[in-house]
Amino acid sequence: MGSEAWAFIKQVAEGRWFSVWAGMMMMIGNGTTYIFGTYSKVLKSEFDYSQTQVNMLGFAKDLGNNAGIIAGLLSEFVPTWVLFMIGAFQNFTGYFLIWLSMTRRISQPAFWQMFLCVCFGSNSSNYSNTAIMVTSLRNFPDRRGIILGLLKGYVGIGGAILTQICLGFYGPEDPSNIVLLFAWFPSVLILLISNSIRPIHIRKHPEELKVFYHLLYVSIVLAIFILFLTMSEKQVVFSQSAYASGASVVIALLFLPLLIACREEFLLYKLKKQNHNLEPSVTLSIIDQKVPNSHKPFSTLEEIAEISPSCLSNICNKPHRGEDFTILQAIFSVDMVLICLATFAGCGSSLAAIDNLGQIGESLGYPPRAIGIFVSWVSIFNFFGRVVSGFISELMMIKYKLPRPLMFAFAFLLTCIGQLCIAYPFPGSLYVASIVIGFGFGAQNPLLFAVISEMFGLKHYSILFNCGQLAVPLGSYILNVDIVGKLYDAEALREGKKMTGRGINCSGAHCFGGSFTILAASTLFGALVMLVLAYRTREYYRWDVYKNYKEDMWIPQAEMEFYRLDNKKNIDD
Repeated sequence: MGSEAWAFIKQVAEGRWFSVWAGMMMMIGNGTTYIFGTYSKVLKSEFDYSQTQVNMLGFAKDLGNNAGIIAGLLSEFVPTWVLFMIGAFQNFTGYFLIWLSMTRRISQPAFWQMFLCVCFGSNSSNYSNTAIMVTSLRNFPDRRGIILGLLKGYVGIGGAILTQICLGFYGPEDPSNIVLLFAWFPSVLILLISNSIRPIHIRKHPEELKVFYHLLYVSIVLAIFILFLTMSEKQVVFSQSAYASGASVVIALLFLPLLIACREEFLLYKLKKQNHNLEPSVTLSIIDQKVPNSHKPFSTLEEIAEISPSCLSNICNKPHRGEDFTILQAIFSVDMVLICLATFAGCGSSLAAIDNLGQIGESLGYPPRAIGIFVSWVSIFNFFGRVVSGFISELMMIKYKLPRPLMFAFAFLLTCIGQLCIAYPFPGSLYVASIVIGFGFGAQNPLLFAVISEMFGLKHYSILFNCGQLAVPLGSYILNVDIVGKLYDAEALREGKKMTGRGINCSGAHCFGGSFTILAASTLFGALVMLVLAYRTREYYRWDVYKNYKEDMWIPQAEMEFYRLDNKKNIDD
């Protein structure tokens, strides 16, 4: 292989577009938290748990998945590879211990021990999530909604991808194998490609938006294929070779975004060769001064001590929206209070609905194969909700100057409709609910992180977005455990049913009817709170939110023309 080939491979591996692809692949591993309904039924039957106990484990998953303050604080002090290693260790340890207990390879753990294992394993996602999101927003500061939509979209579809890979590797016979896959697959991904996630200081890419749309298109193809697979698996019984073939196609589709990354880096590589004399200007930084100190962790305790007094003395002296807030300024702002209140009520109730889908299907008499299908559908439409909300909210905000919290409120309203489909079921209503709730909850996720970045700046983003999502597990606990779980158990005991070795079970629409009416009301309240935030920020969103990040990110006309002509030539060929 010649020197030019090695130079090109090096450019691809060190480029921003390879970093985007690597981030999307690692985000798949974070999707394990969204198919808790698949293996929670096994935990309930194997360990004779009540529905309240199962919902407590769901809370443990939500708590671990959203309690990322430690990851956020560490990101201020340590390089990203440290975060990735901690995440890989926690992921493997937590899920491997769960698998050992499910398969009776170790003695049955006490309930509190299982709670800690679920919480420890799911908490691992915060480390990779923080490292990838913070780095990606700094690499693409004026495409926040889009990059967050893509990255979080792969979290949403990650559960369905891992389900198909599990079927290809292990087959459908033993449901505990999905937990074994959770243990090793995300950890291996982190070890292989995490080094590519780092700040990459280059000038703005020509026609950058078009590349993101290409990534969106191939991602949608992947999601549609997985949707086709899950529907086919409902209609016919697949052989092991058919499952393996489906998983192989899924893995192949995951490499399509990498081909797009290679194409873009090849164009830039030719541009770099043609304009060799301009090479120093091609590697200019994306205006480090626009995000002061955001790329550098604190190196000494003295630096922290110098900053702390100003944080305490300026809590009430807040900067304008969009500028860099201190941590305390942001936490004690009215905007952050509204964000946390909305996520508590809306996102918490959405998670409670997703976590109970397996038990809802059983209570309404759906067969096990159908339950697996709509749990996967939640993951697939979670993906659609994330990427659509990221791209559409960016378009609506830039072109029509609509506040992003307005679209957040719409996502809550959509989720509310899905919850009402469960509260008042009709034939096939659970399929409708899985699509609507999956899409609505998926839309909420990138909107939350984008709104926080736009309100409070990027300087302390790693801590602030983790603070913002802390309200989610609290809402999930109250709504999932204290309302859904206890009302279900009360209905089951009223029926007088106690199936030995299967936990307390309830059959009929009344099992979840009352609790999901409460969840729908809670989600509606979250929508109203977001409408208040949209009203408060309407003037802010009328201006160019990303103006500070666009200045000086110019491209010489000659380079832009070269890129367009070369790109057109490749398409014509």
